Amino acid sequence: MTVTTFTSREFNQNLARAKRAAKSGPVIVTDRGRPAHVLLGIDDYRRLAGKPRNLAEALSMAGLADIDFEPARVRIDSPAADLS
Repeated sequence: MTVTTFTSREFNQNLARAKRAAKSGPVIVTDRGRPAHVLLGIDDYRRLAGKPRNLAEALSMAGLADIDFEPARVRIDSPAADLS
């Protein structure tokens, strides 16, 4: 996998070259010398994004049942209200 870097000006002036480069790996677009965006091919994006899931599926991920977790009990006492 080849990582290619374009300045934002280069990216704007030569989008076709950036798209070709994204076929062989991510293209990092910099803004004032700092990485700002990444262009990926659709297959790479789909692989990274994974299958969408709902909250229940995310919380029931395999392996979570093996975690030993016992939260400490917390007791909160509030003072009695003085209504005089």
